[in-house]
Amino acid sequence: MAVLIWTAKVNRKKIGLVLAGVVLLGGMALAATLFWGGGAQAAASMSPKGVKTAEDRAAYLESWGWQVEPEAVAVEELAMPETFGEEYSQYLELQAAQGFDLTKYAGKRVKRYTLNVLNYPGGAQGVQAHLLLCKNTVIGGEILGEGFLHGLEMPQ
Repeated sequence: MAVLIWTAKVNRKKIGLVLAGVVLLGGMALAATLFWGGGAQAAASMSPKGVKTAEDRAAYLESWGWQVEPEAVAVEELAMPETFGEEYSQYLELQAAQGFDLTKYAGKRVKRYTLNVLNYPGGAQGVQAHLLLCKNTVIGGEILGEGFLHGLEMPQ
């Protein structure tokens, strides 16, 4: 039986600098996540493309922090207006704040899926999520309940 022994000269200062660098980079990444994480949940959500099935829609909403019943309670086919009048301004702003540009879909047919939300903060009941899809791409969405409507981001 052969025994292999390997020795190396270790410079403690260099190891300390490497470890300090790793800790510093990890701390910076954590700080960036905490600082920008609250307002940038859209960046953390899954891609809005390739959302084909009920499971995909539920997973998309879960990537925003929502637990939903996977089967839609309603599916509606809607015709987007050819031009968006002033009455759409607040809704367009809500969608734009999430990174969605509904004006790209003017005149197109889209589907709106309505899903029941199971984990709204404070235990509110009857809360639903709407997802607007054109083909297999999420182009908009919101969370609504009695007396409120907001974007897909989980309220704090």
